[in-house]
Amino acid sequence: MSAVVTEQETVREGAFGNAVALSCRECGGRVELGPSYACPDCFGPLEVAYDFPAITREDIAAGPANIWRYKALLPVPADIEESPNTEPGFTRLLEAKNLAAELGLARLWVKDDSTNPTNSFKDRVVACALSAARELHAKVFACPSTGNLANAVAAAGARAGIRTVVLIPSNLEQPKQVNSAIFTDSLVAVEGNYDDVNKLAQEIAAEEEGWAFVNVNVRPFYAEGSKTLGYEIAEQLGWRLPDQIVIPVASGSQLTKVHKAFQELVKLGLVEEKPYRIFGAQAEGCGPVATAYKAGVDAIRPVKPDTIAKSLAIGNPADGIYVLDITRSTGGAVEQVTDDEIRAGIVLLARTEGVFTETAGGTTTAVLKKLVETGQLDTSLETVIINTGHGLKTLDAVSGQVGPRATIAASYDAFEAAGLA
Repeated sequence: MSAVVTEQETVREGAFGNAVALSCRECGGRVELGPSYACPDCFGPLEVAYDFPAITREDIAAGPANIWRYKALLPVPADIEESPNTEPGFTRLLEAKNLAAELGLARLWVKDDSTNPTNSFKDRVVACALSAARELHAKVFACPSTGNLANAVAAAGARAGIRTVVLIPSNLEQPKQVNSAIFTDSLVAVEGNYDDVNKLAQEIAAEEEGWAFVNVNVRPFYAEGSKTLGYEIAEQLGWRLPDQIVIPVASGSQLTKVHKAFQELVKLGLVEEKPYRIFGAQAEGCGPVATAYKAGVDAIRPVKPDTIAKSLAIGNPADGIYVLDITRSTGGAVEQVTDDEIRAGIVLLARTEGVFTETAGGTTTAVLKKLVETGQLDTSLETVIINTGHGLKTLDAVSGQVGPRATIAASYDAFEAAGLA
């Protein structure tokens, strides 16, 4: 793997805040902070390890209304706000009373990340990756993507004034292609699925010097951005953890990092320790983690994606085995739903709560419904679901499901005849 930092460049002191090393999730070995994502000893995945200072709720509340209010808990410098970025985060936590009543839940919340700068949660992870790329003196900011990440990387790169290159599957939804191409002239459509695109990205990262691929060679920093979802949910609930949470699963990184965030908040004394259950949501057309969960096995068999939920269409999820560990250990589950159920989930959330979600959120809503119907989720407990993106990105998924109730002449008689009065 080619380094981002050259021999002539150095990383400034404090570049990664309170982060102290990259730690292997398998053997526990540590390596120096830098553009690495695999353990040199056992090839296990690396994640960021910290030496956190004492921090209070008041310290956090005094910060900006974006993810940088948690900068002391992220691998970013203390002066992160001074660098141009899209300032994502601190999105609304919406109490979903209508949907709760529809499904028979005591209390339900929707963490709505569709209001981020490029309308998905990916702005969070990209902001952390961009910070790392800057500190590592990257010349190119890049990614392989199923869509939302491409949008976020292209926009963040434009804001930061750094060249961006984004790789996408050639069959990606047209709105997501436009949402990336508007920010960069280097959108590259690759023949094949996401796993093919990701393989190409790894090859480029190994050959090209000075390239920061957000979810390849700076992946440990990038992934930490998902923790801010967990931090915000706890803070917005009044500094407490939910009883149950349903999270969509693509690579599985978001679910594992929300869990990590909850654990860190407990360790820091910012919330009281309590049991909570984590559930994963996948589409049947790309549900390798759900399949392994239901089979009671630890190994995840890669699949070829075939689903409308393209943002979840990762057939060989990097963090899949950790999703299995977390859902099982917390008493949760990983469930999957059909494309028709996903479409129905999009409509259900829109017509009960006025939230238009993309197919990933439709998957999460549909899985929530299925978990209730199958008795896997306790309806008496407080539950949170995560909406990761806006429905305007995946209009084709429901364009054939909704539309005008009637087409009438411009007269009251026609209106009345149509039964609309």
